[in-house]
Amino acid sequence: MLEKTDVKVLDKVVIRFSGDSGDGMQLVGNIFTNVSAGVGNMVSTFPDYPAEIRAPQGSLSGVSGFQVSVGKGVHTPGDQCDVLVAMNPAALKQNIKFLKAGGVVIIDIDSFKEADLKKALFETDDAIKELGITSQVLDVPVTSMTKAALAESGMDNKSILKCRNIFALGLVCWLFDRPLEAAVKHIEKKFAKKPAVAEANIKVLNAGFDYGHNIHASVSTYRIETSDPRKGVYTDINGNTATAWGLIMASEKSGRPLFLGSYPITPATDILHELAKRKDLGVKAIQMEDEIAGICSAIGASYAGNLAVTSTSGPGLALKSEGLGLAVIAELPLVVIDVQRGGPSTGLPTKTEQTDLMQALYGRNGESPLAVVAASSPTDCFTMAFEACRIAIEHMTPVILLSDAFIGNGSSAWRVPEADEFPEIKPKFVPDNIKDGWKPYVRDEADLVRYWAIPGTEGLQHRLGGLEKDAVTSAISTDPVNHEKMVNIRREKIARIANDIPSLEVECNVGADTLLLGWGGTFGHLFTAAQELCQSGTEVAFAHFRYINPLPANTGEVLRRYKRVIVAELNTGMFADYLQSKYPEVHIDRINKIQGQPFSVAEVVSKVKHIITNA
Repeated sequence: MLEKTDVKVLDKVVIRFSGDSGDGMQLVGNIFTNVSAGVGNMVSTFPDYPAEIRAPQGSLSGVSGFQVSVGKGVHTPGDQCDVLVAMNPAALKQNIKFLKAGGVVIIDIDSFKEADLKKALFETDDAIKELGITSQVLDVPVTSMTKAALAESGMDNKSILKCRNIFALGLVCWLFDRPLEAAVKHIEKKFAKKPAVAEANIKVLNAGFDYGHNIHASVSTYRIETSDPRKGVYTDINGNTATAWGLIMASEKSGRPLFLGSYPITPATDILHELAKRKDLGVKAIQMEDEIAGICSAIGASYAGNLAVTSTSGPGLALKSEGLGLAVIAELPLVVIDVQRGGPSTGLPTKTEQTDLMQALYGRNGESPLAVVAASSPTDCFTMAFEACRIAIEHMTPVILLSDAFIGNGSSAWRVPEADEFPEIKPKFVPDNIKDGWKPYVRDEADLVRYWAIPGTEGLQHRLGGLEKDAVTSAISTDPVNHEKMVNIRREKIARIANDIPSLEVECNVGADTLLLGWGGTFGHLFTAAQELCQSGTEVAFAHFRYINPLPANTGEVLRRYKRVIVAELNTGMFADYLQSKYPEVHIDRINKIQGQPFSVAEVVSKVKHIITNA
């Protein structure tokens, strides 16, 4: 047994699992994350995998990674890892750059034979020396230990080798004092239909944990401090799942049945998968034949009185643009979820960017204003999916919800909310007192929202369509003055949503001269960077946007309060350009990255300091 002196206490730690695409790195990463969330740790994850379905085994292009940070005060997956698990030479070569100085490398020494090294383009037979690694390296015979554990299982060699990842998981659970009981439950759930496979993996999990006990003289174990969270039920959840659950909550709170019409596309497909499981909650999820059919089915469902949603990523949003224009002119509630990825075209399907912003704001023909919101974290996907639905229904407009691959695939610890923590969503149905003279484009003058008439309601027969309508009679109209009036009404209707969303909040050093700004899924990295800057003596304020169109009503007042405004985003400066067009009197500096990867905290800190120093 370990003595207390063998245990080091840490506030947080970062682990990166890496191996072939078929080595199950995403699975073990997710299990470790779930176990950590279950013991009270904050968690943040970054699944990093290639776009190829299956690159050649052992090749550099086929490496899959999963990085997770667990502990207290966790807002990002970490710039670098404390422990790197590398299942083969290619994984080590591709991921050693992510290891902190003084970190620990765990390798499957059985997979570092001459042939393995050649596949990873090593020039010598000593990968550690060739890469110049000076950190502690644990040569663990993962493959042979897995084979030994399952020698009497009756499984074939191929099936046994698929369990190697679980041996590594067991070792990491020992290293960081994680309870195996929770990991066992996840394995049993994962292989519920294959009890023999579950039994084999549980045996290997324990073998990895026991191996850690046997080597404890050569490496310390770590206890990670837990947070002191609000009481409740906690789980680990990724952004796409949280989005799906937020839609379900909105359906419950609005009384409108949820309909999803979508076409599979990376990295948004999991939203369709999750909602397809929820027939028990009345969800109708349909995989359509293409992106255009997806949005058109949703528009039809909205006209019929459903909470209508369609999900996609960048290229799919382009295909949905004509349908969005129809929803704008028909003034129907519709939520379009865009989980952004690297582009243009097919681009980088499994990597993250924020490059669809201008498309979301302006990517339609004619004057087609609509609401745009953005989620800031995996758990915030739940809240902003709910908000997108609320705005769509209460303001009778399409709403684009921008997520991205980083937060859509990434996960965080999440407290399951109580139903009364979210407000009722109130559809603007046709009031009884105007039913006799009602026309489709009769509006509430306070917010310019037209009333929603559910087909089949007696006395409210009507037609909508893509041709311009008369503002009074609702009949088709080609009158120039009427068209201009309707364009301005639709524009003003969206602008007035600013009265129904939260004000922009400023954090960190509110009284500083410099304001660091971000939007969407960059929140964790930028907030952490702002904290580190203030702690090191570089005073900055920080604000983050989740409501993009319209902007919060106090945006101009906040921006004009600071001598220096810096906008950091994963594109060439789209949000900075947008703010500059709204507030030309404000000078905006920019931090931009378009590499298919999230920011690192260190690079944001460095660039902010550079801008301030050279101002």
